[in-house]
Amino acid sequence: MTPRTIGVTEVALRDAHQSLMATRMAMEDMVDACADIDQAGFWSVECWGGATYDACIRFLNEDPWQRLRTFRELMPNSRLQMLLRGQNLLGYRHYEDGVVERFVEKSAENGMDVFRVFDALNDPRNMARAMQAVKKTGKHAQGTICYTISPLHTTEGYIKLAGQLLDMGAESIALKDMAALLQPQAAYDVVKGIKDTYGDVQVNVHCHSTTGVTLVSLMKAIEAGADVVDTAISSMSLGPGHNPTESLVAMLEGTEYTTDLDMDRLLRIRDHFAKVRPKYAQFESATLVDTDIFSSQIPGGMLSNMESQLKAQGAGDRIREVMAEVPLVKADAGHPPLVTPSSQIVGTQAVFNVLMGKYKVLTGEFADLMLGYYGECIGERNPEVVEVARAQTKKEPITQRPADLLEPEWDKLVAEATALPGNDGSDEDVLTYAMFPSVAPGFFENRADGPKNVGKTPEQMASQAAAKGDDDRAVKGPITYKVSLGGREHNVVVERA
Repeated sequence: MTPRTIGVTEVALRDAHQSLMATRMAMEDMVDACADIDQAGFWSVECWGGATYDACIRFLNEDPWQRLRTFRELMPNSRLQMLLRGQNLLGYRHYEDGVVERFVEKSAENGMDVFRVFDALNDPRNMARAMQAVKKTGKHAQGTICYTISPLHTTEGYIKLAGQLLDMGAESIALKDMAALLQPQAAYDVVKGIKDTYGDVQVNVHCHSTTGVTLVSLMKAIEAGADVVDTAISSMSLGPGHNPTESLVAMLEGTEYTTDLDMDRLLRIRDHFAKVRPKYAQFESATLVDTDIFSSQIPGGMLSNMESQLKAQGAGDRIREVMAEVPLVKADAGHPPLVTPSSQIVGTQAVFNVLMGKYKVLTGEFADLMLGYYGECIGERNPEVVEVARAQTKKEPITQRPADLLEPEWDKLVAEATALPGNDGSDEDVLTYAMFPSVAPGFFENRADGPKNVGKTPEQMASQAAAKGDDDRAVKGPITYKVSLGGREHNVVVERA
């Protein structure tokens, strides 16, 4: 019998370094692997979207659109894939429909092929316009189910959501497990349910590896009929990242499935990133395997974000308290899946609850989540917390699609963006400003300086550590930290030990 070929999406160029090293990888550390990635036989190469756009302009002084064009040039034979947050695009708020359409159009024009469209709340209304825009460009619209577990989430519910996405014109369905919660039997049940209900629809499965069970989940998903699975080359895998590409290949040997990937090229890709990864050790999460996530449901990127928030406020030892608080906040919010931006919103509120008392202060984003301004969750929101949000924001709860409240904003964005020094007058620059209005002005002004690499060689790290030791010995007296809470800065003075 001829083996069934399983497509593979390689995520080393986007989600792998987003999950392992806070999205800090410089473009110059990726380009030399692109020829092998292009020829290895992947179904698609995920290389853009998610947090890469933000990181490019915030930390790397790099134009994200130029990154996309470079990938297109270096991988002419590959389907390039991105992660798009539906009505949020790549920012953290909802954009009106005209901006959504313009963003998709420009992404396609600059080289994007596959748009994995998701919504943090699994609210189909927040995905519809982006999916339509992708279809209009003739590119591949992939409707996404964000997988989570709660008393309200069921196999039948996920199958129904897949049908809603197909009705919107999805060309394939992605089952996105960002927190490594997808256990093997559930993977089988959901994928088989979608296949049995809707026939020959393509199903892609995306898992992180943080809980240690999801390589088995990928196998069960394949047995249930999954067509494509996501992996990361082994030197950029595991921990809060993804399952290793080569391990998938080995797992399928002797079965009725194959990937048809070129192992010689995979080994070259592996060796390339094995040399690169140590440069970013300073950004790596300490998490390797964490089965507590089955109760806390915290995805890898969210965990490192919360750790850094607590450390910045001198409370790094309270991470366990925050992890226990997260599922309680999640339940109060109606059990949203924890993925950008809901993960940051719920996680930050959990930090606030631990440090300042239960719902004594709500972040503006959490208040908006409780009032419906991000969309509908599967569960009812805690009415007491809704009242706190209403009182704090002086806003009323809503039930309509949040973007329906937005006025057309493209002309205003054009006027504001083109007035900034360093703006090149392109629609792409307007979109960069729209996504990150506080970061874009500085980026435009400094863009001519060229991209910077924040990775460090072992020698540079040793030198930096030695210099810091000298500084610590030389400086006496208290240290003053600036801590930002609720948009207000406070000075915190800490005596030296």
